[in-house]
Amino acid sequence: MELSDLLEIEAIKRVKYAYLRCIDQKLWAELRELFTEDAVASYSGGKYHLEGRDDIVAFLERNMGAPTFHSSHRVHHPEIDLTGPDTALGTWAMDDVVIMTDWNVTVRGAAFYRDEYRKVGGDWKIARTGYKRTYEELQSRAEVPGLALTASWWSTGGVSQLDAG
Repeated sequence: MELSDLLEIEAIKRVKYAYLRCIDQKLWAELRELFTEDAVASYSGGKYHLEGRDDIVAFLERNMGAPTFHSSHRVHHPEIDLTGPDTALGTWAMDDVVIMTDWNVTVRGAAFYRDEYRKVGGDWKIARTGYKRTYEELQSRAEVPGLALTASWWSTGGVSQLDAG
């Protein structure tokens, strides 16, 4: 492995991290630019299969765009292999928490993403992405005494409603 290979791998990591940041912050226009035009996504073990970056982003915005949908996605343990000068494969472990205040539930889970990347115009893009769940669990927030959402990027501007004392 050459130093230049490590730099390419780091650039691919940044694309994946940006992908999750854009989802969690609902930055749909920025997210769109992270995909190749002909990108394919297969979420939840293939339950949701989408073709083309516009369809992928529209699906994510439709299902995750509400201000009552609070998500936190974290990926780690990347296994990235350069398969050519402009192509790469990646496997990522993912942990996520979703709070849906309109349904009063919390969803927690873990999965493994499997991605394909392609370099377009000098920039790495996601050409194919998808995950299969290791587990997913759903919990009613009403069942947890005293549980309250005290900050939200959308409803409180990200400012905690708790007093520092």
